Amino acid sequence: MLLIKNIHVCAPEDLGIKDVLICGRQIEAVAESIDISPDLCDTIDGEGYFLTPGIIDPHVHITGGGGEGSFHTQVPPVTLGHLIQGGVTTVLGLLGTDGITRSVENLVAKAKALNEEGITAYACTGAYGYPSPSLTGDIKKDIAFVSEIIGVKLALSDHRAPNVTKAELIRLASDARVAGMLSGKSGALTLHMGDAASGLSLVFDILDSTPIPIKLFHPTHVNRNPRLLTEAFEFARRGGFIDLTCGIEALGSPVAAILQAKAAGIPLDKITVSSDGMGSWSNYDDAGNLTAIGYSPVDSVYKALVALVQDCGLSLSEALPFVTENTARALELFPKKGCIRPGADADVLILDDTLALDTVIAGGQVMMLSGKLLKRGTYA
Repeated sequence: MLLIKNIHVCAPEDLGIKDVLICGRQIEAVAESIDISPDLCDTIDGEGYFLTPGIIDPHVHITGGGGEGSFHTQVPPVTLGHLIQGGVTTVLGLLGTDGITRSVENLVAKAKALNEEGITAYACTGAYGYPSPSLTGDIKKDIAFVSEIIGVKLALSDHRAPNVTKAELIRLASDARVAGMLSGKSGALTLHMGDAASGLSLVFDILDSTPIPIKLFHPTHVNRNPRLLTEAFEFARRGGFIDLTCGIEALGSPVAAILQAKAAGIPLDKITVSSDGMGSWSNYDDAGNLTAIGYSPVDSVYKALVALVQDCGLSLSEALPFVTENTARALELFPKKGCIRPGADADVLILDDTLALDTVIAGGQVMMLSGKLLKRGTYA
């Protein structure tokens, strides 16, 4: 057991100063005072610190992304240590452009490895392309029978996308929906959104002409241009979740987009933030030639959280849902994930009064303590 005493709990709602008891992998109690013999549990003095849920990152290329500039530009897989240093205790792994040299098989293997190392890792079957690559040969069976797989990935409105028809997207969404229902998972479609003018038009057409629920579609990278962000805000008004990607600068940054959404009266509980971690960013000229390439770090969601508080004046409790509770609800993991309450998974962060990351606990295991990384993974 682990007892955290006298700490300011943002659950993400502000609970004030509390004691929090962790037993095994779960939070057992949150109370004004919890008294247990020191012989029975370890104790952390939380006075002057904040306790929050661990970050849930719904878009990380856990097996590495990139490769669009040939084989030498492939990004290496993520490590446990990098995730922990970014405050990430739950991650959704997926493939990107490359569903050829990378596979759903090695994606699931990496998710299993991260789970064995101590955090929670899920995966999406599929990639950019269509028909979707899968583990079993059928995305329905992938979602239904593979515990780590909770949804499917597809690219839309991008020069690298498969340009699916309305009928094809309806079939994919329907298959994912049924498989999710049968297995108690979200079955959501993570939709990589590109810069093409078509934007979310195909999704809106499907929503207007079929009974497929809006919660099934999770468009990401929606802050990549103003036109797409405007469409995404309308999508959120209609009840869908939209995902903002870190690494986009200036007026397109997640922080700027959240402030714009707040000013426009967009439902803030429908907005999530992800890192696109270990995925490559790439620039192309008008002829479609690659001009620059790099990859995204996995600590950018934590940095966005800090910026929302320190640069934009949001309280910690106002900023936290974008990286915790909203994401848990979008993936249908709440209240197991994304909150501090009895029965929730013991995935928590301890931040100092400057919001510097002090301690990370994942599944009840202390992964970082007093700023020192205690667990790095098997080979790092």
